[in-house]
Amino acid sequence: MTSADDSDPGPSAGSYVDGIDVRAVAHEALAEVAIANPGPPAEPISAPPASLLESPASPPESLAQPDGSVAAASEGAPHTGWRRIAIDTRPLRHAAYRRMFIGSAASFFGTQLTAVAVPVQMYAMTRSNAWVGVLGIAGLVPLLIFALWGGALADRLDRRMLLLWSSTLMWLVTLSLLVQAVLKVNSPWLLLALVAVQSAAVAVTMPTRSAIIPRIVPANELAQANTLNFTMSNVSTVAGPLVAGVLIGAGSGVFWAYAVDALTFTVALWAALRLPSMPPIGEVSSSRGGWSDVIFGLRYLATTPVLLLSFAVDIAAMALALPRALFPAVADNEFHGGVGWLFSAIAIGSVVAGVSSGWVARVKKQGVALVCAVVVWGIAVALAGLAHHLWLAVVFLAVGGAADLVSSVYRQTMLLTYAPDELRGRLQGVFTAVVAGGPRLGDLRAGLTASAVGTTTAWVGGGIAASFVAILIGIAFPALRRYTAKTS
Repeated sequence: MTSADDSDPGPSAGSYVDGIDVRAVAHEALAEVAIANPGPPAEPISAPPASLLESPASPPESLAQPDGSVAAASEGAPHTGWRRIAIDTRPLRHAAYRRMFIGSAASFFGTQLTAVAVPVQMYAMTRSNAWVGVLGIAGLVPLLIFALWGGALADRLDRRMLLLWSSTLMWLVTLSLLVQAVLKVNSPWLLLALVAVQSAAVAVTMPTRSAIIPRIVPANELAQANTLNFTMSNVSTVAGPLVAGVLIGAGSGVFWAYAVDALTFTVALWAALRLPSMPPIGEVSSSRGGWSDVIFGLRYLATTPVLLLSFAVDIAAMALALPRALFPAVADNEFHGGVGWLFSAIAIGSVVAGVSSGWVARVKKQGVALVCAVVVWGIAVALAGLAHHLWLAVVFLAVGGAADLVSSVYRQTMLLTYAPDELRGRLQGVFTAVVAGGPRLGDLRAGLTASAVGTTTAWVGGGIAASFVAILIGIAFPALRRYTAKTS
Protein backbone atom coordinates (compact mmCIF):
# COMPACT_ATOMS: atom_id res chain seq x y z
CA MET A 1 0.00 0.00 0.00
CA THR A 2 1.45 3.35 -1.00
CA SER A 3 0.35 6.94 -0.61
CA ALA A 4 0.00 7.23 -4.36
CA ASP A 5 -2.96 4.90 -4.24
CA ASP A 6 -4.68 6.85 -1.49
CA SER A 7 -5.76 9.65 -3.73
CA ASP A 8 -8.02 7.41 -5.77
CA PRO A 9 -10.36 5.00 -4.02
CA GLY A 10 -11.38 3.28 -7.24
CA PRO A 11 -9.43 1.29 -9.80
CA SER A 12 -6.71 3.24 -11.54
CA ALA A 13 -5.20 2.70 -14.95
CA GLY A 14 -1.86 1.07 -15.48
CA SER A 15 -1.96 -1.71 -12.91
CA TYR A 16 -0.29 -4.58 -14.71
CA VAL A 17 0.22 -8.11 -13.38
CA ASP A 18 2.28 -10.43 -15.55
CA GLY A 19 1.78 -8.07 -18.43
CA ILE A 20 -2.02 -7.98 -18.15
CA ASP A 21 -3.94 -4.88 -17.11
CA VAL A 22 -6.28 -6.74 -14.78
CA ARG A 23 -8.26 -3.68 -13.78
CA ALA A 24 -9.09 -2.80 -17.37
CA VAL A 25 -10.64 -6.16 -18.23
CA ALA A 26 -14.14 -5.36 -17.05
CA HIS A 27 -13.98 -1.76 -18.33
CA GLU A 28 -13.05 -2.89 -21.85
CA ALA A 29 -15.94 -5.34 -21.93
CA LEU A 30 -18.39 -2.65 -20.89
CA ALA A 31 -17.01 -0.29 -23.51
CA GLU A 32 -17.55 -2.89 -26.23
CA VAL A 33 -21.17 -3.27 -25.17
CA ALA A 34 -21.68 0.49 -25.27
CA ILE A 35 -20.26 0.68 -28.79
CA ALA A 36 -22.28 -2.25 -30.08
CA ASN A 37 -25.52 -1.10 -28.47
CA PRO A 38 -25.47 2.70 -28.29
CA GLY A 39 -29.29 2.93 -27.93
CA PRO A 40 -31.38 6.03 -28.66
CA PRO A 41 -29.18 9.07 -28.14
CA ALA A 42 -31.93 11.13 -26.55
CA GLU A 43 -32.88 8.64 -23.85
CA PRO A 44 -30.85 7.01 -21.08
CA ILE A 45 -30.45 3.25 -21.09
CA SER A 46 -33.20 1.80 -18.97
CA ALA A 47 -33.21 -1.32 -16.80
CA PRO A 48 -34.83 -4.45 -18.22
CA PRO A 49 -38.48 -5.04 -17.40
CA ALA A 50 -38.99 -6.23 -13.84
CA SER A 51 -40.82 -9.28 -15.19
CA LEU A 52 -37.59 -10.59 -16.68
CA LEU A 53 -35.94 -10.50 -13.29
CA GLU A 54 -38.90 -11.87 -11.38
CA SER A 55 -40.20 -14.62 -13.59
CA PRO A 56 -38.78 -18.10 -12.98
CA ALA A 57 -39.44 -18.80 -16.66
CA SER A 58 -36.93 -16.12 -17.63
CA PRO A 59 -33.52 -17.34 -16.49
CA PRO A 60 -31.27 -14.69 -14.93
CA GLU A 61 -28.48 -15.50 -17.35
CA SER A 62 -30.46 -13.69 -20.05
CA LEU A 63 -29.69 -10.47 -18.17
CA ALA A 64 -25.98 -11.16 -17.74
CA GLN A 65 -23.63 -8.45 -18.95
CA PRO A 66 -20.27 -9.15 -20.63
CA ASP A 67 -18.49 -8.33 -17.33
CA GLY A 68 -20.45 -11.08 -15.59
CA SER A 69 -22.84 -8.84 -13.70
CA VAL A 70 -26.61 -8.72 -13.98
CA ALA A 71 -28.41 -5.72 -15.40
CA ALA A 72 -29.79 -3.42 -12.74
CA ALA A 73 -33.35 -4.04 -11.74
CA SER A 74 -35.92 -1.32 -11.46
CA GLU A 75 -35.79 0.35 -8.07
CA GLY A 76 -39.55 0.63 -7.85
CA ALA A 77 -41.30 2.84 -5.33
CA PRO A 78 -39.16 3.97 -2.40
CA HIS A 79 -39.70 2.16 0.89
CA THR A 80 -41.61 4.06 3.54
CA GLY A 81 -42.31 3.55 7.22
CA TRP A 82 -41.16 0.27 8.75
CA ARG A 83 -40.01 -1.04 5.37
CA ARG A 84 -37.13 1.46 5.47
CA ILE A 85 -35.81 -0.41 8.50
CA ALA A 86 -36.90 -4.01 7.87
CA ILE A 87 -34.58 -6.33 5.96
CA ASP A 88 -34.81 -5.81 2.20
CA THR A 89 -35.97 -9.04 0.54
CA ARG A 90 -36.03 -7.82 -3.06
CA PRO A 91 -33.21 -10.17 -4.18
CA LEU A 92 -35.55 -13.08 -3.44
CA ARG A 93 -37.63 -12.02 -6.47
CA HIS A 94 -34.98 -13.55 -8.72
CA ALA A 95 -35.63 -17.26 -9.15
CA ALA A 96 -31.99 -18.42 -9.26
CA TYR A 97 -31.03 -16.46 -6.14
CA ARG A 98 -34.18 -17.56 -4.34
CA ARG A 99 -33.41 -21.23 -4.95
CA MET A 100 -29.78 -20.82 -3.91
CA PHE A 101 -30.86 -18.95 -0.76
CA ILE A 102 -33.23 -21.77 0.19
CA GLY A 103 -30.57 -24.40 -0.49
CA SER A 104 -27.93 -22.49 1.47
CA ALA A 105 -30.28 -21.96 4.42
CA ALA A 106 -31.06 -25.68 4.61
CA SER A 107 -27.41 -26.75 4.29
CA PHE A 108 -26.12 -24.13 6.77
CA PHE A 109 -28.63 -25.31 9.34
CA GLY A 110 -27.61 -28.94 8.88
CA THR A 111 -23.92 -28.05 8.97
CA GLN A 112 -24.38 -26.45 12.38
CA LEU A 113 -25.79 -29.73 13.68
CA THR A 114 -22.71 -31.59 12.47
CA ALA A 115 -20.45 -28.88 13.91
CA VAL A 116 -21.83 -29.77 17.35
CA ALA A 117 -22.06 -33.54 16.79
CA VAL A 118 -18.44 -34.05 15.70
CA PRO A 119 -16.75 -32.65 18.85
CA VAL A 120 -19.36 -34.36 21.02
CA GLN A 121 -18.62 -37.70 19.37
CA MET A 122 -14.85 -37.12 19.56
CA TYR A 123 -15.01 -36.40 23.28
CA ALA A 124 -17.30 -39.36 23.88
CA MET A 125 -14.77 -41.64 22.15
CA THR A 126 -11.56 -40.29 23.69
CA ARG A 127 -12.61 -38.41 26.86
CA SER A 128 -9.84 -36.00 25.88
CA ASN A 129 -10.06 -32.24 25.31
CA ALA A 130 -6.82 -32.47 23.35
CA TRP A 131 -8.44 -34.68 20.71
CA VAL A 132 -11.30 -32.20 20.46
CA GLY A 133 -8.79 -29.40 19.96
CA VAL A 134 -7.06 -31.30 17.17
CA LEU A 135 -10.37 -31.19 15.26
CA GLY A 136 -9.85 -27.46 14.85
CA ILE A 137 -6.44 -27.96 13.25
CA ALA A 138 -7.77 -30.76 11.02
CA GLY A 139 -10.43 -28.37 9.74
CA LEU A 140 -8.39 -25.17 9.51
CA VAL A 141 -5.43 -26.29 7.40
CA PRO A 142 -7.47 -27.68 4.46
CA LEU A 143 -9.78 -24.67 4.68
CA LEU A 144 -6.94 -22.17 4.27
CA ILE A 145 -5.28 -24.12 1.45
CA PHE A 146 -8.31 -25.09 -0.58
CA ALA A 147 -10.08 -21.74 -0.18
CA LEU A 148 -7.38 -20.11 -2.33
CA TRP A 149 -7.32 -22.96 -4.85
CA GLY A 150 -11.11 -23.23 -4.90
CA GLY A 151 -11.36 -19.53 -5.71
CA ALA A 152 -9.01 -20.04 -8.67
CA LEU A 153 -11.15 -22.94 -9.89
CA ALA A 154 -14.25 -20.73 -9.66
CA ASP A 155 -12.61 -18.37 -12.16
CA ARG A 156 -11.58 -21.20 -14.48
CA LEU A 157 -14.58 -23.56 -14.51
CA ASP A 158 -18.33 -23.32 -14.86
CA ARG A 159 -19.33 -22.09 -11.40
CA ARG A 160 -22.56 -24.05 -11.38
CA MET A 161 -20.75 -27.33 -12.02
CA LEU A 162 -18.02 -26.54 -9.49
CA LEU A 163 -20.64 -25.75 -6.84
CA LEU A 164 -22.47 -28.96 -7.66
CA TRP A 165 -19.36 -31.15 -7.40
CA SER A 166 -18.06 -29.57 -4.19
CA SER A 167 -21.52 -29.74 -2.62
CA THR A 168 -21.78 -33.39 -3.60
CA LEU A 169 -18.47 -34.09 -1.87
CA MET A 170 -19.72 -32.37 1.28
CA TRP A 171 -22.88 -34.47 1.17
CA LEU A 172 -20.88 -37.69 0.77
CA VAL A 173 -18.75 -36.79 3.80
CA THR A 174 -21.91 -36.20 5.84
CA LEU A 175 -23.22 -39.59 4.78
CA SER A 176 -19.88 -41.10 5.82
CA LEU A 177 -20.18 -39.48 9.25
CA LEU A 178 -23.66 -40.95 9.54
CA VAL A 179 -22.48 -44.44 8.54
CA GLN A 180 -19.54 -44.48 10.96
CA ALA A 181 -21.88 -43.40 13.76
CA VAL A 182 -24.36 -46.16 12.91
CA LEU A 183 -21.61 -48.80 12.72
CA LYS A 184 -19.97 -47.49 15.92
CA VAL A 185 -16.52 -47.46 14.33
CA ASN A 186 -15.17 -45.34 17.21
CA SER A 187 -12.05 -44.20 15.37
CA PRO A 188 -10.81 -40.69 16.19
CA TRP A 189 -8.45 -40.84 13.20
CA LEU A 190 -11.33 -41.54 10.84
CA LEU A 191 -13.23 -38.61 12.33
CA LEU A 192 -10.23 -36.33 11.79
CA ALA A 193 -9.91 -37.48 8.19
CA LEU A 194 -13.58 -36.88 7.45
CA VAL A 195 -13.41 -33.40 9.01
CA ALA A 196 -10.37 -32.57 6.86
CA VAL A 197 -12.09 -33.68 3.64
CA GLN A 198 -15.26 -31.83 4.57
CA SER A 199 -13.30 -28.62 5.25
CA ALA A 200 -11.59 -28.89 1.86
CA ALA A 201 -14.98 -29.21 0.17
CA VAL A 202 -16.37 -26.28 2.17
CA ALA A 203 -13.35 -24.21 1.15
CA VAL A 204 -14.20 -24.71 -2.52
CA THR A 205 -17.96 -24.28 -2.04
CA MET A 206 -17.86 -20.98 -0.13
CA PRO A 207 -15.96 -18.79 -2.65
CA THR A 208 -17.80 -20.41 -5.54
CA ARG A 209 -21.21 -19.69 -4.03
CA SER A 210 -20.24 -16.10 -3.27
CA ALA A 211 -18.82 -15.53 -6.77
CA ILE A 212 -22.13 -16.73 -8.25
CA ILE A 213 -24.21 -14.02 -6.59
CA PRO A 214 -23.24 -11.11 -8.91
CA ARG A 215 -24.20 -13.31 -11.88
CA ILE A 216 -27.79 -13.81 -10.63
CA VAL A 217 -28.51 -10.56 -8.73
CA PRO A 218 -28.38 -6.98 -10.09
CA ALA A 219 -25.54 -4.78 -8.86
CA ASN A 220 -27.94 -2.44 -7.05
CA GLU A 221 -29.19 -5.37 -4.94
CA LEU A 222 -25.86 -6.94 -3.97
CA ALA A 223 -25.82 -5.34 -0.52
CA GLN A 224 -29.34 -6.63 0.15
CA ALA A 225 -28.43 -10.12 -1.07
CA ASN A 226 -25.34 -10.22 1.13
CA THR A 227 -27.40 -9.05 4.11
CA LEU A 228 -29.90 -11.85 3.52
CA ASN A 229 -27.06 -14.39 3.32
CA PHE A 230 -25.33 -13.23 6.49
CA THR A 231 -28.63 -13.03 8.40
CA MET A 232 -29.57 -16.52 7.28
CA SER A 233 -26.20 -17.92 8.36
CA ASN A 234 -26.51 -16.28 11.76
CA VAL A 235 -30.01 -17.66 12.26
CA SER A 236 -28.52 -21.10 11.55
CA THR A 237 -25.70 -20.39 13.99
CA VAL A 238 -28.27 -19.77 16.72
CA ALA A 239 -30.83 -22.44 15.82
CA GLY A 240 -28.52 -25.26 14.69
CA PRO A 241 -26.68 -25.83 18.00
CA LEU A 242 -29.93 -25.60 19.97
CA VAL A 243 -31.56 -28.29 17.82
CA ALA A 244 -28.38 -30.38 17.91
CA GLY A 245 -28.42 -30.25 21.70
CA VAL A 246 -31.99 -31.51 21.74
CA LEU A 247 -31.30 -34.32 19.26
CA ILE A 248 -28.09 -35.47 20.92
CA GLY A 249 -29.59 -35.20 24.38
CA ALA A 250 -32.63 -37.26 23.39
CA GLY A 251 -30.64 -40.46 23.85
CA SER A 252 -29.84 -41.33 20.23
CA GLY A 253 -26.36 -39.83 20.37
CA VAL A 254 -25.08 -38.08 17.25
CA PHE A 255 -27.03 -40.22 14.77
CA TRP A 256 -29.95 -37.86 14.25
CA ALA A 257 -27.70 -34.80 13.98
CA TYR A 258 -25.82 -36.38 11.07
CA ALA A 259 -29.06 -37.70 9.56
CA VAL A 260 -30.73 -34.27 9.57
CA ASP A 261 -27.60 -32.71 8.04
CA ALA A 262 -27.59 -35.30 5.23
CA LEU A 263 -31.28 -34.71 4.60
CA THR A 264 -31.11 -30.91 4.52
CA PHE A 265 -28.10 -30.99 2.22
CA THR A 266 -30.19 -32.54 -0.53
CA VAL A 267 -31.92 -29.16 -0.79
CA ALA A 268 -28.56 -27.52 -1.50
CA LEU A 269 -27.90 -30.06 -4.24
CA TRP A 270 -31.30 -29.32 -5.78
CA ALA A 271 -30.54 -25.58 -5.74
CA ALA A 272 -27.18 -26.11 -7.46
CA LEU A 273 -28.77 -28.29 -10.14
CA ARG A 274 -31.35 -25.60 -10.92
CA LEU A 275 -28.80 -22.82 -11.40
CA PRO A 276 -28.09 -21.60 -14.95
CA SER A 277 -24.77 -22.43 -16.58
CA MET A 278 -22.04 -19.97 -15.57
CA PRO A 279 -18.91 -20.43 -17.72
CA PRO A 280 -15.89 -18.19 -17.06
CA ILE A 281 -15.74 -14.75 -18.64
CA GLY A 282 -12.74 -12.85 -19.99
CA GLU A 283 -9.11 -13.66 -20.72
CA VAL A 284 -8.50 -15.45 -17.42
CA SER A 285 -10.76 -18.28 -18.62
CA SER A 286 -7.80 -19.65 -20.63
CA SER A 287 -5.77 -20.27 -17.48
CA ARG A 288 -5.19 -23.67 -15.93
CA GLY A 289 -6.88 -22.97 -12.60
CA GLY A 290 -3.68 -23.93 -10.72
CA TRP A 291 -1.55 -22.25 -8.12
CA SER A 292 -0.27 -19.74 -10.66
CA ASP A 293 -3.83 -18.39 -10.74
CA VAL A 294 -3.83 -18.18 -6.95
CA ILE A 295 -0.65 -16.08 -7.06
CA PHE A 296 -2.17 -13.95 -9.82
CA GLY A 297 -5.19 -13.20 -7.62
CA LEU A 298 -3.02 -12.37 -4.61
CA ARG A 299 -0.90 -10.03 -6.69
CA TYR A 300 -4.01 -8.33 -8.01
CA LEU A 301 -5.21 -7.88 -4.43
CA ALA A 302 -1.90 -6.24 -3.58
CA THR A 303 -2.59 -3.58 -6.26
CA THR A 304 -6.06 -2.71 -4.93
CA PRO A 305 -5.78 -0.78 -1.65
CA VAL A 306 -9.53 -0.72 -0.97
CA LEU A 307 -9.92 -4.49 -0.97
CA LEU A 308 -6.64 -5.05 0.87
CA LEU A 309 -7.62 -2.56 3.57
CA SER A 310 -11.07 -4.09 3.96
CA PHE A 311 -9.41 -7.44 4.68
CA ALA A 312 -6.97 -5.79 7.10
CA VAL A 313 -9.82 -4.20 9.05
CA ASP A 314 -11.58 -7.56 9.31
CA ILE A 315 -8.46 -9.38 10.52
CA ALA A 316 -7.92 -6.65 13.14
CA ALA A 317 -11.52 -6.98 14.31
CA MET A 318 -11.39 -10.76 14.72
CA ALA A 319 -7.77 -11.36 15.74
CA LEU A 320 -7.65 -8.55 18.30
CA ALA A 321 -11.17 -8.45 19.74
CA LEU A 322 -12.91 -11.81 19.45
CA PRO A 323 -13.21 -13.10 23.06
CA ARG A 324 -14.70 -16.51 22.21
CA ALA A 325 -11.85 -18.53 23.76
CA LEU A 326 -12.48 -16.79 27.10
CA PHE A 327 -16.20 -17.63 27.31
CA PRO A 328 -15.83 -20.91 29.25
CA ALA A 329 -13.54 -19.37 31.89
CA VAL A 330 -15.67 -16.24 32.30
CA ALA A 331 -18.90 -18.22 32.49
CA ASP A 332 -17.41 -20.47 35.16
CA ASN A 333 -15.55 -17.92 37.27
CA GLU A 334 -17.56 -14.72 36.79
CA PHE A 335 -21.14 -15.68 36.01
CA HIS A 336 -21.21 -19.24 37.39
CA GLY A 337 -22.92 -20.53 34.26
CA GLY A 338 -24.41 -19.18 31.05
CA VAL A 339 -21.70 -20.25 28.64
CA GLY A 340 -24.37 -21.00 26.03
CA TRP A 341 -25.65 -17.43 26.21
CA LEU A 342 -22.15 -16.06 25.71
CA PHE A 343 -21.56 -18.22 22.65
CA SER A 344 -24.96 -17.30 21.17
CA ALA A 345 -24.93 -13.58 21.97
CA ILE A 346 -22.91 -12.38 18.96
CA ALA A 347 -25.04 -14.40 16.53
CA ILE A 348 -28.24 -13.16 18.18
CA GLY A 349 -27.13 -9.56 17.66
CA SER A 350 -26.31 -10.31 14.03
CA VAL A 351 -29.76 -11.75 13.47
CA VAL A 352 -31.45 -8.71 15.00
CA ALA A 353 -29.32 -6.42 12.86
CA GLY A 354 -30.12 -8.49 9.79
CA VAL A 355 -33.89 -8.33 10.14
CA SER A 356 -33.68 -4.55 10.66
CA SER A 357 -31.14 -3.88 7.92
CA GLY A 358 -33.30 -2.06 5.40
CA TRP A 359 -31.10 1.01 5.76
CA VAL A 360 -27.82 -0.76 5.00
CA ALA A 361 -28.04 -0.61 1.19
CA ARG A 362 -28.84 3.13 1.27
CA VAL A 363 -25.46 4.00 2.79
CA LYS A 364 -23.20 5.28 0.02
CA LYS A 365 -19.93 5.86 1.92
CA GLN A 366 -19.39 2.19 2.57
CA GLY A 367 -15.69 2.60 3.40
CA VAL A 368 -16.49 4.93 6.29
CA ALA A 369 -19.37 2.68 7.36
CA LEU A 370 -17.05 -0.35 7.43
CA VAL A 371 -14.56 1.41 9.70
CA CYS A 372 -17.31 2.72 11.99
CA ALA A 373 -18.85 -0.75 12.29
CA VAL A 374 -15.51 -2.24 13.38
CA VAL A 375 -15.03 0.56 15.90
CA VAL A 376 -18.47 -0.15 17.38
CA TRP A 377 -17.65 -3.88 17.44
CA GLY A 378 -14.46 -3.26 19.43
CA ILE A 379 -16.10 -0.90 21.93
CA ALA A 380 -19.03 -3.26 22.48
CA VAL A 381 -16.66 -6.18 23.10
CA ALA A 382 -14.66 -4.12 25.59
CA LEU A 383 -17.82 -3.09 27.48
CA ALA A 384 -18.95 -6.74 27.58
CA GLY A 385 -15.62 -7.62 29.20
CA LEU A 386 -16.28 -5.07 31.94
CA ALA A 387 -19.81 -6.32 32.67
CA HIS A 388 -20.39 -8.03 36.01
CA HIS A 389 -23.81 -9.40 35.09
CA LEU A 390 -24.43 -12.07 32.49
CA TRP A 391 -27.38 -10.28 30.91
CA LEU A 392 -25.33 -7.11 30.46
CA ALA A 393 -22.43 -8.99 28.86
CA VAL A 394 -24.88 -10.68 26.49
CA VAL A 395 -26.41 -7.32 25.53
CA PHE A 396 -23.02 -5.77 24.73
CA LEU A 397 -21.91 -8.86 22.80
CA ALA A 398 -25.16 -8.71 20.83
CA VAL A 399 -24.44 -5.07 19.97
CA GLY A 400 -21.01 -6.19 18.79
CA GLY A 401 -22.63 -8.94 16.72
CA ALA A 402 -24.90 -6.38 15.06
CA ALA A 403 -21.90 -4.23 14.16
CA ASP A 404 -20.06 -7.31 12.88
CA LEU A 405 -22.92 -8.14 10.50
CA VAL A 406 -22.89 -4.60 9.11
CA SER A 407 -19.12 -4.69 8.55
CA SER A 408 -19.39 -8.14 6.92
CA VAL A 409 -22.08 -6.95 4.50
CA TYR A 410 -20.09 -3.91 3.38
CA ARG A 411 -16.84 -5.86 3.09
CA GLN A 412 -18.46 -8.57 0.96
CA THR A 413 -20.35 -6.03 -1.17
CA MET A 414 -17.18 -4.03 -1.80
CA LEU A 415 -15.41 -7.18 -2.92
CA LEU A 416 -18.17 -8.37 -5.25
CA THR A 417 -18.66 -4.99 -6.92
CA TYR A 418 -15.04 -3.84 -7.06
CA ALA A 419 -13.40 -6.91 -8.59
CA PRO A 420 -13.93 -7.97 -12.24
CA ASP A 421 -15.88 -11.20 -12.63
CA GLU A 422 -12.89 -13.18 -13.86
CA LEU A 423 -11.13 -12.54 -10.52
CA ARG A 424 -14.08 -12.83 -8.16
CA GLY A 425 -13.54 -16.50 -7.42
CA ARG A 426 -9.92 -16.05 -6.38
CA LEU A 427 -10.67 -12.99 -4.27
CA GLN A 428 -13.57 -14.83 -2.66
CA GLY A 429 -11.07 -17.55 -1.82
CA VAL A 430 -8.91 -14.99 -0.02
CA PHE A 431 -12.04 -13.70 1.70
CA THR A 432 -12.88 -17.23 2.87
CA ALA A 433 -9.36 -17.70 4.23
CA VAL A 434 -9.59 -14.39 6.10
CA VAL A 435 -13.03 -15.18 7.51
CA ALA A 436 -11.86 -18.64 8.60
CA GLY A 437 -8.44 -17.63 9.87
CA GLY A 438 -9.29 -14.39 11.67
CA PRO A 439 -11.47 -15.93 14.42
CA ARG A 440 -8.94 -18.71 15.02
CA LEU A 441 -6.16 -16.14 15.38
CA GLY A 442 -8.49 -14.38 17.79
CA ASP A 443 -8.86 -17.55 19.84
CA LEU A 444 -5.07 -17.92 19.98
CA ARG A 445 -4.55 -14.27 20.90
CA ALA A 446 -7.20 -14.35 23.61
CA GLY A 447 -5.89 -17.55 25.18
CA LEU A 448 -2.24 -16.45 25.24
CA THR A 449 -2.88 -12.94 26.51
CA ALA A 450 -5.30 -14.18 29.18
CA SER A 451 -2.60 -16.51 30.46
CA ALA A 452 -0.14 -13.62 30.60
CA VAL A 453 -2.20 -10.66 31.87
CA GLY A 454 -5.52 -12.08 33.05
CA THR A 455 -8.91 -12.73 31.49
CA THR A 456 -10.44 -9.27 31.94
CA THR A 457 -7.42 -7.41 30.61
CA ALA A 458 -7.17 -9.73 27.60
CA TRP A 459 -10.88 -9.33 26.83
CA VAL A 460 -11.19 -5.57 27.31
CA GLY A 461 -7.77 -4.74 25.89
CA GLY A 462 -8.52 -6.68 22.72
CA GLY A 463 -11.71 -4.74 22.06
CA ILE A 464 -10.00 -1.40 22.60
CA ALA A 465 -7.08 -2.42 20.38
CA ALA A 466 -9.40 -3.43 17.51
CA SER A 467 -11.21 -0.07 17.62
CA PHE A 468 -7.93 1.82 17.76
CA VAL A 469 -6.45 -0.06 14.79
CA ALA A 470 -9.63 0.46 12.73
CA ILE A 471 -9.50 4.21 13.39
CA LEU A 472 -5.81 4.32 12.45
CA ILE A 473 -6.46 2.50 9.18
CA GLY A 474 -9.33 4.86 8.35
CA ILE A 475 -7.17 7.92 9.04
CA ALA A 476 -3.98 6.67 7.39
CA PHE A 477 -5.56 5.46 4.16
CA PRO A 478 -7.99 7.90 2.49
CA ALA A 479 -8.72 5.31 -0.22
CA LEU A 480 -10.86 3.38 2.21
CA ARG A 481 -12.58 6.46 3.64
CA ARG A 482 -13.47 7.76 0.18
CA TYR A 483 -14.88 4.49 -1.14
CA THR A 484 -18.53 4.90 -2.16
CA ALA A 485 -21.07 2.29 -3.18
CA LYS A 486 -21.33 1.28 -6.83
CA THR A 487 -24.92 0.74 -7.93
CA SER A 488 -24.51 -0.15 -11.59
